[in-house]
Amino acid sequence: MGLKREDLESLVYWRDPKISGAVFGVSLAVLISLAYYSLISVVANLALLVLVGAIGFRIYKSILQAVQKTNEGHPFKEYLELDISLPADKVKAATEAAISHADATLLELRRIFLVEDFVDSIKFVIILWTFTYVGSWFNGLTLVIIGFVALFTLPKVYENNKATIDANLEVVQGKIAEITSKVKAAIPIGKKEEKKEQ
Repeated sequence: MGLKREDLESLVYWRDPKISGAVFGVSLAVLISLAYYSLISVVANLALLVLVGAIGFRIYKSILQAVQKTNEGHPFKEYLELDISLPADKVKAATEAAISHADATLLELRRIFLVEDFVDSIKFVIILWTFTYVGSWFNGLTLVIIGFVALFTLPKVYENNKATIDANLEVVQGKIAEITSKVKAAIPIGKKEEKKEQ
């Protein structure tokens, strides 16, 4: 069980608009609810809604079986028999992958904060400085909502306009690489250390 990469791609590229629309609509409603109500309140209300719906459906099916004199059994039988236990090997693999990513992130942060490469550290300063302004305009949940909407819109926009976007990105990447190389050539810091090591 579990969500595969193909399923996620199918969802964000709107291959089945009904499923993508349902997931997008419900998830966006939950995120917007979280912006106005506490997490506990939203989770409790969602659970209450699902449970009341399940009880209502179970009563409806029981009455229908009694009237039609059928013996179909429990309406959620197939879901009750479904194996939802987490496979130990997949949990272990996911944990190892998470630890590996955490280690790589910590090494990169150490490299940036201890100024191993001056240009990379300056880039990070600019990113952090930008985040101070973004943080003053939006709170974290608003950014999550914007990111979620982008997840369901940008892949489809990119797919429909791939050639134009790729051409423009290539130009931008070329300019960034050119500016970065000029800055690295102009900054003497780090060059002396490299020469001493050699």
